[in-house]
Amino acid sequence: MEEVDKMQSVPDLESALCSVFGIDLPEPRRGVLLEMYVQTVLFCREHSFKKEQTSALLSIIKSIHEANIQTPLNNIEQCFKYCKELLLCHSVRRPPFSINLFSSEEVSCILEYIHNSYVRHYKLYKYIFTPQVKLDLSLTYSGFPDQDKHTMEDSSAPEAEAKTDSGPQTQEASIAESEGDTLGKIIKKDCAEINV
Repeated sequence: MEEVDKMQSVPDLESALCSVFGIDLPEPRRGVLLEMYVQTVLFCREHSFKKEQTSALLSIIKSIHEANIQTPLNNIEQCFKYCKELLLCHSVRRPPFSINLFSSEEVSCILEYIHNSYVRHYKLYKYIFTPQVKLDLSLTYSGFPDQDKHTMEDSSAPEAEAKTDSGPQTQEASIAESEGDTLGKIIKKDCAEINV
């Protein structure tokens, strides 16, 4: 924190925060994250926070942000509840569970700052830092016989009829059997789909 406190200009502060937090992200994520941390440090300076308070608030902001970007789903209520729990841990003296870094006035001021700076722009942070979910949908239809098989059977049927010297009764019987067989397959498929 000494290194961060020494920096006065925003570019110097960004480079110090980048080295402290080990930020190695591509743009625009890097710029957005650094801007969030820089604004937090400036808020702490504006309210004359001590080094320990600034460090604690930066870690709270970082924890909230990491909780936010864990999922692309809407989790703002859980993140804000987590924020309140972290602030409570830093505002009540109950060793070893919590220490009192912040007064109740400072906590209300910090909550207002987090609400105005992070929660209000929650969806923008979510959009930039979470991977976008894409649905790749492909459909396959079942229950319909393949048209190619029937086309091939139909084209081979005249050749088979020409080669056999059978009477009209046997030809009608074979056609009825093939139609009944196809109909039977369709009925079986429909029944299987209904049972599923």
